[in-house]
Amino acid sequence: MYDTSDIRKGLKVLMDGNPFTIVEFQFVKPGKGAAFTRTKFKNLLTGAVVERNIRSGEKLEPANVEERSMQFLYKEGEDLVFMDESSFEQVSVRAEMVGENADLMKDNLPCQVLFFNDRPVDVSLPTFVLLEITASEPGVRGDTSGNVTKPATVETGATIHVPIFLKIGDLIKIDTRTHSYVERINKS
Repeated sequence: MYDTSDIRKGLKVLMDGNPFTIVEFQFVKPGKGAAFTRTKFKNLLTGAVVERNIRSGEKLEPANVEERSMQFLYKEGEDLVFMDESSFEQVSVRAEMVGENADLMKDNLPCQVLFFNDRPVDVSLPTFVLLEITASEPGVRGDTSGNVTKPATVETGATIHVPIFLKIGDLIKIDTRTHSYVERINKS
């Protein structure tokens, strides 16, 4: 069992028979009454966010979750197929579980898949992915004042805003948390 002092972002707990992860928390000590922790939980099955106050001394039950290293293999309709790197077992996951980052996934991408009672409930991509630009308009000469960007399509079909000096064939690093360009990578 977890105590209120164990509360931290990303902690997986079981409430009302459902797995939740802690998204945000704040310790509150009011002038009157006992101290408590105001906590936001995200349901790992539905994605709904719930806010709950946890009094000091209250216990939280750990969720029966397991994180496995898996490799993204391919897209099959609305499903994404992953392979366990140790047992070579394949698992299909709905694309909406990954969210908007599904368009940044290239074949053989290593990911972390979270299982609750042997059922996949969440997919975490690496923080950065390297993708090649496949389509982009040329930058307009003289349009260089400030931080000017243009849309570019990468090899997975995603559209990312990049600086105007980048061209087709350039390899770029993309932050999967913000869906944004980080830097150009030299091919070697």
